[in-house]
Amino acid sequence: MSEPSLRILQVSTVDIAGGAEKIAWDLFTSYRAHQHQSWLAVGTKRSGDADVFSIPKNPNRFSQFISSCFNRHSYAAYVSGRIESLTNPARIYSHLIGHENFDHPETWSLLDSVPERPDILHCHNLHGGYFDLRALPPLSHQVPTVLTLHDAWLLAGHCAHSFDCERWKTGCGNCPDLTIYPAIRRDATAYNWQRKAEIYRKSRLYVVTPCRWLMDKVDQSMLNPGVVASKVIPNGVDLKVFHPADRASARQDLGLPHDATILLFAANGIRKNIWKDYQTLQSALAEIAKTGAKVLCIALGETAPPERIGDVEIRFVPYLKDPRKVARYYQAADLYLHPARADTFPTTVLEALACGTPVVASAVGGIPEQVVEGRTGFLVPVGDARALAERVLDLLADEGLRLRMGRQAAEDAARRFGLERMVGEYLAFYRAHHKGEGI
Repeated sequence: MSEPSLRILQVSTVDIAGGAEKIAWDLFTSYRAHQHQSWLAVGTKRSGDADVFSIPKNPNRFSQFISSCFNRHSYAAYVSGRIESLTNPARIYSHLIGHENFDHPETWSLLDSVPERPDILHCHNLHGGYFDLRALPPLSHQVPTVLTLHDAWLLAGHCAHSFDCERWKTGCGNCPDLTIYPAIRRDATAYNWQRKAEIYRKSRLYVVTPCRWLMDKVDQSMLNPGVVASKVIPNGVDLKVFHPADRASARQDLGLPHDATILLFAANGIRKNIWKDYQTLQSALAEIAKTGAKVLCIALGETAPPERIGDVEIRFVPYLKDPRKVARYYQAADLYLHPARADTFPTTVLEALACGTPVVASAVGGIPEQVVEGRTGFLVPVGDARALAERVLDLLADEGLRLRMGRQAAEDAARRFGLERMVGEYLAFYRAHHKGEGI
C-alpha cells in the first residue's frame, strides 16, 4: 500500500540560484514529481512557477510607489528593500547598533499563504533579510518544522562561518570580524546570540545537516535545546545530468582544446568570494607553471579577463543557469580543484565526483565527508598552495591513477550523493515526525 501524499512548504532565500537554494529547488520539484503537494516560499522570486511565492515585504506606501516605478526592472526588489529600510526608523536604528534584521512580519502568517495547511514546514537558509526568526516558536508548534542548515548562521551572533573563532559556543561578543557575511555595523553579537538562544528554547525543531561536521556544531550550540530530532542527510545531485561522459565530446561542445590539460574551479564570484580561496589557487598554479606544464584552468562562475601565469592560463566563464551546460565543464576537465577557507558541503564537489572527475580540495568543513582520500581525490590543508600543486601534479603525471580515481568517484557519488536518495531520506524523515511520532 502506497504512502499518502504530503503537503510540504519549503522556505528559501531565492528560488533560482546555486548552493543551498539549488538544494531547496531540487527538493521542491522532486516532491511534486513524486505526487506530493509542494510549495516554495522565497525572499526573492525569479521563476515563473505558480507554486513558488514571495514572502511579502509589507512595505509602506512610499516604498510601494517607488517599487511600482521599477516593477519591470531587474533591480525592483533591491530598490524596494532599500527604500523600505530608509523609511523605517526602527529598522535603521537596529541596523546601526548591529542587531540582526528580523523585522519581517509576514513570516508569522506563512502557513496561511498556501491553499492548504502544510503537513511539513521545511526551512533552508533564513538569513538574507526576508524571514523573522522570532516566528519559529509559533510556527513550530503548529506544524512540524524542519531546519536544514547549509551554514552556521543559526549558531552564531552574526556570521555564516566563524573560521577559527569559537565564541559561538559560549555567547559570542568581542567579535573578531564583523565584516564576515552577513555583516553587521557594530558588535551586538552577544545580544544577537542571546536572542536566537531564547527563540530556540521556545521552539520544537527538526534539524537536518548535510554532514556530520555541521551536526557536531549543532550539538555544541545554543540551537541544541530546541531540537526535537535530528538527522544527517547528505545533499544530492541529479545523476541524470551529472554523470561521466566522453571527455573529447564535452570539449568539442564547449570549444575547448582537445589536447590541453584542463583544471576546473567553480564558485559564485570566484575572486572575491570570502569562503573560497582564489589566492591559494593562483599560488598553486604558479607552482605548477614552474614545472613548465601547459595548463588551462577554467574558473566557472565569474566574468573577468583571462589571466596568465607562465604557461598556465586562467580562463573565466560566467555563471551558467543550465545544469547540463555546467555538467559539460566537469566532463571536459581532467581534475576539479576546490581550495576553500570555509565550506559546509559544496554542491560543486558533488557534481564533479558524479561526473567522474577526481577532486583535489581543502580539508575543511564537510568536504572530508565528500572526498574519499586517495580513492576519489585528495585533501590538502587550508591555504597550502604547495600541497595543492603537488597533488595536482601527482595526478597529471599518473594517468592510470587519475582514471581509476575518476571511476571510483562516479561510483561513490552514484551510491551516496544521488538526488533521489536525498529526496527519499527527507520524505522518510518527514513521515517519521509529521504527526508527532518519535517525539
